[in-house]
Amino acid sequence: MPDPVLDPKLLDLEALRGWICEQRWYASKTRTITGVELIEEVELSDELVLALAQVRFPTGAHELYQLPMAIAGGAVEFDALTVPARALELLARIQSGEDLETAGGRFSFRLAEGAEPVAADASVRELGVEQSNSSLVFGEQVVLKVFRRVQAGINPELELLRFLTMHGFPNIAPLHGFYEYEGAALAGTLGVAQEFLPDATDGWALAVAEIPSQPDVFLERVAALGVATAQMHTLLASDSADPAFSPQEPSTESTALLTATIDEDIERIFLRLPDDPRLEPIAGRGADVRERLAARSQIGIGGREIRIHGDYHLGQTMATPRGWVILDFEGEPARSLPERRQKRSPLRDVASMLRSFAYAVSAVVLQRGQAAPAGFEQQARNCFLERYFAEVDNTLLPAGESAIASMLAIFELEKAIYELRYELDNRPDWVSIPVAGIERILESAG
Repeated sequence: MPDPVLDPKLLDLEALRGWICEQRWYASKTRTITGVELIEEVELSDELVLALAQVRFPTGAHELYQLPMAIAGGAVEFDALTVPARALELLARIQSGEDLETAGGRFSFRLAEGAEPVAADASVRELGVEQSNSSLVFGEQVVLKVFRRVQAGINPELELLRFLTMHGFPNIAPLHGFYEYEGAALAGTLGVAQEFLPDATDGWALAVAEIPSQPDVFLERVAALGVATAQMHTLLASDSADPAFSPQEPSTESTALLTATIDEDIERIFLRLPDDPRLEPIAGRGADVRERLAARSQIGIGGREIRIHGDYHLGQTMATPRGWVILDFEGEPARSLPERRQKRSPLRDVASMLRSFAYAVSAVVLQRGQAAPAGFEQQARNCFLERYFAEVDNTLLPAGESAIASMLAIFELEKAIYELRYELDNRPDWVSIPVAGIERILESAG
């Protein structure tokens, strides 16, 4: 076996363990780490070593993390990307399309077909603060997302971006390239690069700014977003020859599991509701919510299950001169890759975006001290749904308006219950938003 790239005499694994626990991308902050082991290393340059670190827990479970590391001044730096220019070597490998063999496996780097390489001396900068990944922008042309926690299997970010890029979907930043690892430990996606859009505006920030000042303008944007969402879902369901994307009939078991999971969440959260006047509209109404869920689920799911975005909200969109661009197809990072790759009703994405409108309207007050126009949330819902239903492949939806409304309500309830739990634990001042969503479903007909 070849000598390790990183000199063990320079690598303090105890210090590395403590450092990992402090990182925002570390996924298991409540768990005790019993040990850290570097299971794979490859040198890309004098200043950049890609390492895969296995973090072990007392139960015997473990997680794998990607650590771009550096040797500087006779010491190991745990995060080489604190000097963004070091990442140029990562992009260079992607654009060269090479494979690097190691003792335990292979690192593969690939440039997407038709992608224009970025100059080797391009400027590099970090892109904001992310919770679960690290992103860097090269020459204001390409953005590279480095996945810190690595799981076995293709990441949905790569899978969906590659599919949508190949099929010419206009409402994305096209795939530029990627890199991955295959070895005894696992085979998984390490990073994805795509076109960077310097003239884009974050969809959430735009909503909060325009709702109080230019509500009609934002409603026009919402209608266009409904069209883009429908076209995305229709395209994701268009290839019946690809097992990863071919639509499937929903099973009775999946519907029963969905409603049972929501039912359990309702019971659990309503048992511990604090005494808070903001919770008054739903206080003591857990049984009512569960009955409404049961009534809705009796109608049946219908439609088709397809690959969807999986974490769809205004913060995953950007407004550009060429229209909306949809971002971040990796799904909810807290879920496993198999869960994120499951086919689901497209109405799940729709419900998630509707909940985002509710949050944006409330954020106008909570963050800016302004007021949204009366009834704006309902107007936004109507604009989005009208254009979405006019554009989407209707075979993907349950048959009939009643069945669609019931399914949409179930997914909105699922999202609002999750929001309620999150806000109670993290942002009590925002708890009125999911409360209003749950109250809406209780008051809705049918």
